[in-house]
Amino acid sequence: MTLRVVVAGGGTGGHLFPGIAVVQELRRRQPECEVTFVGTERGIEARVLPERGEHLEVLDVTPLKGRSPSELWRSMMRLPSAMMQAAQIVRGADLVIGVGGYASGPVVAAAAMQRIPTAILEQNAHVGLTNRMLAKLVGRAFLSFEETAPLFGSAARVVGNPVRRPIAAMAKRASADPDGFESRAETILVMGGSQGARALNLTAPEAFAKLANPRKVIHQTGAAMVDEVQARYDELGVDAEAVAFIDDMARAYASAAVVVARAGATTLAELQAIGRPSVLIPYPFAADDHQAVNARSLESAGAARCILETDLDADTLANAVDALLGDPAEARAMAAAARGRGKPEAAAAIVDELVEWLALESVATSVGFEPTGDDESEGVERRRLRGYGSYQPVLVGRSATARSITSRRPLVFA
Repeated sequence: MTLRVVVAGGGTGGHLFPGIAVVQELRRRQPECEVTFVGTERGIEARVLPERGEHLEVLDVTPLKGRSPSELWRSMMRLPSAMMQAAQIVRGADLVIGVGGYASGPVVAAAAMQRIPTAILEQNAHVGLTNRMLAKLVGRAFLSFEETAPLFGSAARVVGNPVRRPIAAMAKRASADPDGFESRAETILVMGGSQGARALNLTAPEAFAKLANPRKVIHQTGAAMVDEVQARYDELGVDAEAVAFIDDMARAYASAAVVVARAGATTLAELQAIGRPSVLIPYPFAADDHQAVNARSLESAGAARCILETDLDADTLANAVDALLGDPAEARAMAAAARGRGKPEAAAAIVDELVEWLALESVATSVGFEPTGDDESEGVERRRLRGYGSYQPVLVGRSATARSITSRRPLVFA
């Protein structure tokens, strides 16, 4: 029997990639799972999903929050047609999952009106506007922070933020041999989120030219500044590769002796799952400054170093990175502290709940999962099937456009 699933939302990698992680785990257990993603033509999903061979339906909807009165009026005027389009998309679905972002609102609401089982993912300590509006409509809300649970009542399940299967697989390797894992990490990885971060793009080249312990740099810049950042690294004589977007994040994390990044929920979930020493520069305009709250939480646990953007300059960043590169014991302690907070099996926990809630049979596929030894019958598993699968490298590319990612020269991770 085919399981029809609709996954709605996106806009940023922080919304999209946890949804992809859940889909990967669903497909592993339900080989006949048919998935339709719903997003907008402006979100990261419009580039990432077609490249992955996924089916994407584009919804004509725009944000409600943070808009001028005229923009808000135009957004409201689009909602009736968006609801009609969403109702057509979800008709006949067995499950609809909202991953956050404004595109998920009409789709999850339309599914709830058709009495289709609905679930949402909420990655942050501050619940986004769309998920706040959907809180009373959904059957399950999968959360990363305990403090958000009261909003969702009996639907709440605190499981952590799902990470993609290659990240979960790499997390297992890191846990099995942490000393060996750390000894093989040689690069500096810079990430400003899926769209890049101007502050990091401008500061990082200057900072890394000052390092007492220089390393090769892999810098995800976003499409807009990739050539400018590469040119600046070349001018300063820094061994660096600027790329618009990194698809193979598991290998990128594994090769990183230090990660310099924003403090979005998905980035932090991945850093903690694998266990990487990091310097976090929170995005200062995040809702309710939640990135700074997240980064400070990791810093207080010894799992990261936090630098507010108002305090960021080349010297400050260089000193923070040099302190970790020059003190392997401190770097390993930070990596271990991060790993101790990680929940690499969040996607498996979510699918455990969905399997039970929807009374699905969970069929094991031969893609490298680790059997629990509790099979009730041959090939069928009704207990947890963990989310570790075989790892397949994916091309990391560099481009000046958001829709076409091609390689300027191959990246070689240590």
